[in-house]
Amino acid sequence: LGPRQRPVLPENGCKEAVSQMKLISALIRPHRLDDVRMVVARMGLVGLTVTEVEEHGGGPPRTEVYRGAEYRFDWQPRIRIEVAVDDELTDQVVEAICNVARTGRKGDGRVFVAELEEAIRIRTG
Repeated sequence: LGPRQRPVLPENGCKEAVSQMKLISALIRPHRLDDVRMVVARMGLVGLTVTEVEEHGGGPPRTEVYRGAEYRFDWQPRIRIEVAVDDELTDQVVEAICNVARTGRKGDGRVFVAELEEAIRIRTG
């Protein structure tokens, strides 16, 4: 299939074609989650997936002391947010996430945008 072409659906309609949609994945600092969730909800997007992840190279290493020994951690805690949006809303959602998640310090995060080829609701097929 070329870009923006709809697939031919089976007669029983078990798959729903999704055209002109994007999947936005953002890695943000954990304390920014509530603000990002609220701004995305204000835009009318209610379907949001949140995952706790760890990122390497996203900020300065942190050190912690455990039983008198100092340990260095290169992995930084992050929150990954995923949301599927219409193509027309992509730039607005990305800008809103960036504006709310930005602290101005190294390691604020990243936003990835990918084409969404297909989406199937499990309950209804």
